[in-house]
Amino acid sequence: MAATSVRAVLVIGLTGGIGSGKSTVAGLLAGHGAQVIDVDAVGREVIASGGRAEAAVLDAFGSSIADADGHIDRASLAQAVFGNPEALARLTAISHPAINEVLVERIDALPVDSVVVLDMAILVESHLGKAMPRHAYTKVIVVEAPDELRIARAVARGMQADDVRRRIASQATDAERRAVADAVVRNDSDLTDLEAAVASLWTTIETWR
Repeated sequence: MAATSVRAVLVIGLTGGIGSGKSTVAGLLAGHGAQVIDVDAVGREVIASGGRAEAAVLDAFGSSIADADGHIDRASLAQAVFGNPEALARLTAISHPAINEVLVERIDALPVDSVVVLDMAILVESHLGKAMPRHAYTKVIVVEAPDELRIARAVARGMQADDVRRRIASQATDAERRAVADAVVRNDSDLTDLEAAVASLWTTIETWR
């Protein structure tokens, strides 16, 4: 009987708060050869028109979150769960398993020796990328920056400072992220320094394989 091939995919969770530069680090890791999956984008996909969680979310929340075409209006859904832990838990129970299913399918489709980076905002706060039957991430990278720098970056992208502060307050703390981190990238300088830090990180990632 032929030997069964074992997949050697390395799956890494990448997280960081708003304005930390997480997405920039994801892009730099992609430049080194990582296969980056935007988990937040997958979350939008599963509740979009035809998405695998759309019908269940509409059934759970009713017509108040539907647009004129009967699909989910994301702004209305956000309003329905904002400040309502029970409603948020209900949404999470529907959407997060659907997201994990998509992640497994996408990782299955990648080359067997891939380094996969799951770029996600709520790694600490959820089981996304972890509660999967296979391909759960085994390493965690955290991107950090001082709060005021994070606020300045988000404001430069068009957000209001008070909104950014509220978002920071609602997310996991640096200490909570560090508690699960296998590597921390400090992004408090310029792009050249960040590129050097990610290059060094890639050397570390190679030892994880």
